[in-house]
Amino acid sequence: MHDYFIRQLAVWGIGHDTWQANLILAGMVAVCAVLLHLFLHLVLFRFLGNRFARAKSSFLKTLAENRLFTHLAYTIQGVVLNGQLRLWLADSAWRDGLMTLTNCLTLIAALFTLFALLDAVQAYFSRHMAAQHFPLRGLVQSVKLIAAIGIGILLVSLLLGQSPMVLLGSLGAMTAVLMLVFKDPIMGLVAGIQLSANRMLHVGDWLEMPKYNADGAVTDIGLTTVKVQNWDNTVTTIPTYALIADSFKNWRAMSESGGRRIKRPVYIDAASVHFLSPEEIGRLRQSRLLADYLAEREKEVADFNRRHQITSDSRLNGRHLTNLGTFRAYLQHYLQQNPHIRQDMTLMVRQLEADGRGIPLEVYCFTNTVAWGEYEAIQADIFDHIFAVAGEFALQIYQAPSGNDVRSLADSAVWKHPYSANPDA
Repeated sequence: MHDYFIRQLAVWGIGHDTWQANLILAGMVAVCAVLLHLFLHLVLFRFLGNRFARAKSSFLKTLAENRLFTHLAYTIQGVVLNGQLRLWLADSAWRDGLMTLTNCLTLIAALFTLFALLDAVQAYFSRHMAAQHFPLRGLVQSVKLIAAIGIGILLVSLLLGQSPMVLLGSLGAMTAVLMLVFKDPIMGLVAGIQLSANRMLHVGDWLEMPKYNADGAVTDIGLTTVKVQNWDNTVTTIPTYALIADSFKNWRAMSESGGRRIKRPVYIDAASVHFLSPEEIGRLRQSRLLADYLAEREKEVADFNRRHQITSDSRLNGRHLTNLGTFRAYLQHYLQQNPHIRQDMTLMVRQLEADGRGIPLEVYCFTNTVAWGEYEAIQADIFDHIFAVAGEFALQIYQAPSGNDVRSLADSAVWKHPYSANPDA
């Protein structure tokens, strides 16, 4: 067709290498490019975009929302235009310059097409639970960065008229500079891959990292930064590579288990601990939670004392029930009867090493909910009951003296001057 058109121009008295011939051929290429542009943008992809926007598939709707068809149309136009220039301007001096310009624009359009596709994939998966299993945004940013660098190298090689391999070889001497410039993106890319491969962190996880004052939900995992919305609604930004280099606490396993731990001690005043008298045992036996326990323990103590022939009334001989041990057993049964406590997880009331504040009696159990407000309400109810019922066992909860305690003591004391002449003064 090209040869036929050249011969037709010769019939009209126009040489094939004249500017008139080049102008006519370039005009034909421009007209074809315009017609193709109108067909793609106003007919084909407008039709496809409307169909995808009304489709039932959410992925097709996402494709229509991210300008994918617009960038794809420009890419197709560039490829077709390149072929037309190669066909119609084969003998023209304009061909090389126009083809270089067309190839550059086509590469840029192809890059934006890839970006639009990646944005559509990210938007689609961000609406589904699948996005919770890996930092998708960081991976998408990594692919965009690599693609942009590759397209940039191709563009420079086209403009310089050199092979991309030659350009890559010349960039080898600048490796140190490039590593310094792209240090954070490279480290972020490696960290993102490790976070994804090892499932260390997902969007929506509760992250606690005191070094960066981060304590809240992960809202975004990017190529270079991770955003955490703290519980006070502030936002903390953490470098992605810091999650690999430093230690952090992820509460996801707690959320997935369905149980949140209560681990809090109550300090008992050691001076209030004593052996239970028969009257106290009789009074505590009225408790539904302690009736079986006291009956079993009394039988065990009586059998032990009988086997060892302990008949003395002295409390120094034999075994006896204590108010602290009975209180601990009561709390154990109380937690076992509590409907808000998981019975399939660790549950115990244990005595820790005594210190200057008294004897720590620690409650260790798991609630049947991980919701923060519900968890705090359950924990508060348990310890409200503990503080209220401790007096029934003649136990005192330790509390450091306050200013009012010292003032009351001073007011109730009778002060006498040591050198007073009046002994009644």
